[in-house]
Amino acid sequence: MYHGRFRRSHYEAGCHWGNMLYQNGKIIAQNPTFNITGEREKFAKECLPIYEKYYPEVLGEIHGLADGQKGSYEDFCTFLLSMYCFEFQNHCTCFVLKDKDHLIFGRNSDFLVELEKLYMNCLYQLDGGYHFNGNTTAFIEMEDGINEYGLAIGLTFVYPKITGAGFNSGMLVRYLLEKCRTTDEVIERLNVLPIASQQTLTVMDSIGNFAVIECNCWHVEVIQGTEHDEFTGLREIHHAESFTKIPG
Repeated sequence: MYHGRFRRSHYEAGCHWGNMLYQNGKIIAQNPTFNITGEREKFAKECLPIYEKYYPEVLGEIHGLADGQKGSYEDFCTFLLSMYCFEFQNHCTCFVLKDKDHLIFGRNSDFLVELEKLYMNCLYQLDGGYHFNGNTTAFIEMEDGINEYGLAIGLTFVYPKITGAGFNSGMLVRYLLEKCRTTDEVIERLNVLPIASQQTLTVMDSIGNFAVIECNCWHVEVIQGTEHDEFTGLREIHHAESFTKIPG
């Protein structure tokens, strides 16, 4: 696993990392998983105004990465903003466990073994956002992490039967780690943000409040623990494998 450190502004962090890879002969756009299609390009363009409104900083990081890689900003946006909306199905699991002395957040990531050496642990300390430690099988988007306030979040990808312009799973986790301190704040944000893909998010904060949140572009369902609950995750995630809420 590669350990990356990201500092200063979002643009500078992206540019520094992209240029470092470029100087070492690593061109992201030449990776076979960097899939750019007309369908994904159209979808990403529909998502772009939402990121410009709610999360322009991450677009700055994407721009910096593209500049550092001497590549196309549009192609990087297409790849990242449409992620989790067109891919094949993977399986991963999150759970939270607590007792009077401990808080435990666990996540299993089931991904392509041949890409194992490319997985990243990222330490983000960027201007204007909460610092966090996150993990990703790609870049910029996050699949799980914990921030400086002890808020931990992990995703479980559910193959999307419906999609809409908005934030995908990895970008949701990244945004929430950078913007929220508590489980209640996460729930509040998810009821405002447009959502692109279909997923469950398992969340726990530093005082032990936890929730599993099933969400897609039409609906947000919150399964929240009570003060007497000590474990959550697996039951709700199994349910969410087939979760599709039809409006009305």
